[in-house]
Amino acid sequence: MDSTWKYFTARITSPANDPGKQRRQNAILEAIGTLPHTRIIYGHYLPKAQTCFQCGTTWNAHEEKMTDVNIAVEMLKDAFDDAFDTAFVLSADSDLTAPVEAVRSRFLAKRVVIACPPDRQSKRRESAAHAYFRIGRKKIQDSQFPDEAGAER
Repeated sequence: MDSTWKYFTARITSPANDPGKQRRQNAILEAIGTLPHTRIIYGHYLPKAQTCFQCGTTWNAHEEKMTDVNIAVEMLKDAFDDAFDTAFVLSADSDLTAPVEAVRSRFLAKRVVIACPPDRQSKRRESAAHAYFRIGRKKIQDSQFPDEAGAER
């Protein structure tokens, strides 16, 4: 089986207080797009009204949508297509518990392993997987693209 890595995200727009945010994300996504056997799957952001409980000020924040659904759909499609023996899911989203449980119950020969980012865990999701491990901050730091990948052009 060929290994295919899937990176799930949503494109952002730069807020007024950080005009370079979108450019930085584009640089990272461009770098990820150069990795062999890697596919980027996009969700989207929706505005969500937020209100300060103390002063009543309202503003629009943005909430990422569809990423957890996209992960679930791709994991189940890949299980049905027999595209993996073991799926590694790097996420702290507890909404992924149900698709992990579905793969486990319907595809007895397949394994799902959860890789948890530092300080982010979900006991329920971890117990649904065959195995889990925590990724240390040093491992993340050692795995980052070189500074040139996100440098200004």
